[in-house]
Amino acid sequence: MKNETITATDPETECPFCPRLVAFREKWRSEHPEWHNAPVSTFSAPDPRLLVLGLAPGIRGANATGRPFTGDYAGDLLYATLIKFGFASGTYQARPDDGLRLIDTAITNAVRCVPPDNKPVGAEINTCRPFLQNTLHANDSMQIVLALGRIAHETFLRTLGLRLATFSFGHGAIHALPEWEGRSFTLVDSYHCSRYNTNTRRLTTDMFESVFQDIRNMVDETN
Repeated sequence: MKNETITATDPETECPFCPRLVAFREKWRSEHPEWHNAPVSTFSAPDPRLLVLGLAPGIRGANATGRPFTGDYAGDLLYATLIKFGFASGTYQARPDDGLRLIDTAITNAVRCVPPDNKPVGAEINTCRPFLQNTLHANDSMQIVLALGRIAHETFLRTLGLRLATFSFGHGAIHALPEWEGRSFTLVDSYHCSRYNTNTRRLTTDMFESVFQDIRNMVDETN
């Protein structure tokens, strides 16, 4: 289906734009009608300065619970780290009603619907990009973006109309980006906090916390 002009920050529950994802969503609705099984909206504190950008909802994670990074291992590590560095408060219990509260932070995904095998295709990433752009427009407090993985990194650069070759992805890399619509962003890279990456030691807890320490320092410097 051809996109209409997208002005919302989050897709509608019955978003029709990606036929493959719609079919996949319907499959899981029939098998697990008690799950969320819809596009996952951004989870945010008021006036967030940090945006955490992931890839897409996990089948039994955000696709089931309706809150980004909630219900799977990636969320266990992400929310524990957010709490440790003062970007969230409360107790993460892997469900959207656990009372956990974000501080100075918003969390969203490059693709808002769960894709087969956790692998969105290029057309799906492109189709969903206006929602990210609208999220940036709606939150002029955002200054720092943490990209979890290469696809999130590249999606954010494309959202700002920047050349990928100019800003290479690398764990722990910090990119001061050119001004976009009168605003300045710092893009910080991390390997995705997936179970696969942690099991293979591509990403360790210490490595992830080191990235957040850098972000904490940047946020504190702007206070």
